[in-house]
Amino acid sequence: MMRFKRFDVVVTAFPYADDLLMKKRPAVCIASLRPFRNIELYWVLMITSTKLKGWQGDIAVTDLKRAGLPIPSIVRTAKIACVDASLIEKKVGILDTATKTAVQKTVQGLFS
Repeated sequence: MMRFKRFDVVVTAFPYADDLLMKKRPAVCIASLRPFRNIELYWVLMITSTKLKGWQGDIAVTDLKRAGLPIPSIVRTAKIACVDASLIEKKVGILDTATKTAVQKTVQGLFS
């Protein structure tokens, strides 16, 4: 059974796109995969508090308390990672309905 659900906000090691390093940060689960019985994977989107270089597809988290985030944050939908369940430290919250809807629409647009 998968431990995390779609739109759960988690703390995980998130890989840099341009480096081999990883940074512990919040992320939102958008899909869970179990390709084999002993492998549990999650597709996650980066959550960041940066105000630098707003990217197309960035979505502000509307309800920070529900998401378990201490400061204003955005979901950076262009930064998707596939992480092993062992890299996810904990669940801290879940996205509110408005943010879920915006994330889902934006991610679907990326794949169409």
